[in-house]
Amino acid sequence: MRQDRNGRPPAEWCATPNAMRLNRLVRMSRRDVLLGGLGLSVAGLLSPARADTQAPAEKDSEVGRFMAVSQRLTDRTVLDSRIGTALYAGIVHANPDRAAKVQALYTLLEDSKPATAADFARAAEHADPALKDVIHEILTGWYRGVADNKVVVYRSALMFDITKDAIYPKTYAAGGPFYWTSKPPEVDRPTGSPALSPSPFVIEPT
Repeated sequence: MRQDRNGRPPAEWCATPNAMRLNRLVRMSRRDVLLGGLGLSVAGLLSPARADTQAPAEKDSEVGRFMAVSQRLTDRTVLDSRIGTALYAGIVHANPDRAAKVQALYTLLEDSKPATAADFARAAEHADPALKDVIHEILTGWYRGVADNKVVVYRSALMFDITKDAIYPKTYAAGGPFYWTSKPPEVDRPTGSPALSPSPFVIEPT
């Protein structure tokens, strides 16, 4: 291949500045791909050995039980496991005995197979009145996104999911000018009665 001007091929020194920059980027991309592939190959060789030395963490089974209880209490078949892991960690950190309470709820769930969240909550409080507080904490975590007095998740909290057709999360105005003056869509009035017994009314600081 003929080379001139400092040993570079004509395709480079005869090209426009933009073409020359593109050629350099292409060469860099090829180098990055080769180095990245080498890194992945090394990681692939090392990861099986590391995986063999790691036994399944007990936390995984605890979070699994927490997720099963949460799905029944929220009457949902799908919940984000990443949020659930963070909520469970916060709930247990605030009160370590909650791990045993979640286990008790899971055992009750498996034994009684309740059809609805209300049935599950009633059965739990009847079995042990102390479980009512744990149920409150679990539902507060999922619907408000708060555990251990800390915000775990905001926009993905379930309180926004059930009102997403009418109310935006309070971060910014997602509508047009004066969107709040429009009449919101009609919402069916809730029916039924509370599943748990009344709890003291607590006014939280704002």
